[in-house]
Amino acid sequence: MLCLSWLSGELPRRTFLLLPALMATPLVSSADTARLDNQLSFDTLYKSVGVLGTVYSDQAKSLKNKEVRMRGYMAPPLKPESKFFVLTREPVAVCPFCASDAQWPADIVVVYLRDTLAPINLSRRIEVIGTLEMGSWTDPQSGFVSQVRIVDAMIHKL
Repeated sequence: MLCLSWLSGELPRRTFLLLPALMATPLVSSADTARLDNQLSFDTLYKSVGVLGTVYSDQAKSLKNKEVRMRGYMAPPLKPESKFFVLTREPVAVCPFCASDAQWPADIVVVYLRDTLAPINLSRRIEVIGTLEMGSWTDPQSGFVSQVRIVDAMIHKL
């Protein structure tokens, strides 16, 4: 029908000139597709956690040092305005740095932000976008030891 309309002169010239560009333009760019593929969740972070130690999932290993998106909740930070916080699966009311091991959430990811951030509503789900780092690392300023981090991160409220 499109070809017949064009041949009969019903299709405006402007539309005809733009048609190849419109047909070649994907609805989702390849960069957006890569970002969609880099969604990591607490359920897909580990293959197993137990007596033998932590085993990261194949998906998490494939995303190491790449930009990822992860959703969760901001745990109460160590101080009112900070450049890092702990992302948890479920909202927590206790500062993770002040709690005993019994209160410490099993699923956590330390998030190091690009900029200082004041705490947000701790019961509101957020999405963190940044670079995934894995392996034991000790923060030189706080002394906090982490296994999984998202660095150079930005936050989006959901």
